[in-house]
Amino acid sequence: MRIATWNVNSLNARLPRVEEWLEYAAPDVLCMQETKVADGAFPEMAFAAAGYESACHGDGRWNGVAILSRVGLRDVRAGFTSGADEQGSRIISADCGGTRVFSVYVPNGRTVGSEFYESKLAWLSELRAELEGFWNPKDDLALCGDFNVAPDDRDVWDPVKMSGSTHVTDPERRSLRDLLDWGLTDVLRSHYQQGGLFSWWDYRAGCFHKHEGLRIDLILLSSDLADRSTFVLVDRNARKGKLPSDHAPVFVDIT
Repeated sequence: MRIATWNVNSLNARLPRVEEWLEYAAPDVLCMQETKVADGAFPEMAFAAAGYESACHGDGRWNGVAILSRVGLRDVRAGFTSGADEQGSRIISADCGGTRVFSVYVPNGRTVGSEFYESKLAWLSELRAELEGFWNPKDDLALCGDFNVAPDDRDVWDPVKMSGSTHVTDPERRSLRDLLDWGLTDVLRSHYQQGGLFSWWDYRAGCFHKHEGLRIDLILLSSDLADRSTFVLVDRNARKGKLPSDHAPVFVDIT
């Protein structure tokens, strides 16, 4: 199975790019974030023509998450199972061929110490509570998405310049480690230890071409899936060309 995640930064603007990527990368499951599409306007038929069932969760303004699957799509759950505030349309999960797959879009946090930053930490805490309260780390589970947290300094183009900003603070990274401690593996790190494997680059100042990015798009797998993973890739080519998202897709192959 090939599982992928991609913050598409507006599905309306990026649909041709997504269709093209589905054709050549051929993921079995694609988790999308920042679709910015209301449920009633989601391009379900376009994805069905490509062989994918779809589940979406969005209000058409900001945020928005979705899952595409060509291996089955059952027991779709939008929002936190507990009914906790998700701060917009930020989490959806489904059973895809026997694997519980989550697509999540963690709040940005804006400025350290702000109410938005505190809300981000609260959201991550609620995500940990979701896992602990409703799921089992012994089951096949893939938590995928834009976490808006760079796990460590290897995942930051310049840790000194980023110091004091969101995405790299100790509380954010501790919240991410809490998810891993529940029983998940950052699958890219189980295959590669080097830095510079970024998934997001600011549109401004030529950051992509200068390789000034962050790794914030993650695939976290339960232990059995992680052990069966054979290949992980950040597809930088999808960040090139006309009207790209500012994020690149990330995918993992599992036997």
